[in-house]
Amino acid sequence: MKVKFSAWRTGAPFYLPTLAAGMGLVAWSVSAGHALWGWPALLPGLFMVNFFRDPPRRISTRPGDVVSPADGKVTSVEDLESSPWYSGRCKRISIFLSVFNVHVNRSPVEAKILKIEHRPGLFKNAMAADSGDVNEANALWLETAHGPMTVRQIAGLIARRIVCPAQVGEALARGERFGMIRFGSRTELYLPVTAEITVRPGDRVRGGSSVVVRFVEPSREA
Repeated sequence: MKVKFSAWRTGAPFYLPTLAAGMGLVAWSVSAGHALWGWPALLPGLFMVNFFRDPPRRISTRPGDVVSPADGKVTSVEDLESSPWYSGRCKRISIFLSVFNVHVNRSPVEAKILKIEHRPGLFKNAMAADSGDVNEANALWLETAHGPMTVRQIAGLIARRIVCPAQVGEALARGERFGMIRFGSRTELYLPVTAEITVRPGDRVRGGSSVVVRFVEPSREA
């Protein structure tokens, strides 16, 4: 039985010690008679807790809906003649995640993981046009009822750790959590050319609940 991914569990080694240190400094400042001095020490811990938050999402049950794999801002919607991350022509949706977004990644549809490909790389600003080509990244190749899809987790300037405990052969439900990227990043979704994209650059999306693509009927493509 696979273990469900949890951002709270993943983040515990970061926010628990930071909060504990902050509370220790608050206690020391109060005992020293300078109560106000210690309170700012709680801010790093509170930031960590906020970063690793994992709110529940209402997942669409409508057939043909594809949900966003991440929270953030849609930076581009493109038609590609070819890509290293997809076999043949495809469409790509790119989403930028700031440090204030929820950083949990979710499966866009019900799918089976065919391949996982991690690639080491740089840590350029995830807003840079070439960040998807040169930064550290992790790609999940998915088999779906609508044809092949690929979700890529891309590290950014501050995000330097991609978390993906999912395994090849696992089945994912639509909207199911499969990992996260720590501290600011980018997520890309590669889709069949038959995909009817419902978002455009500048739109804000929420992982698991925002519908980014609709298929009128299942694709006959392999």
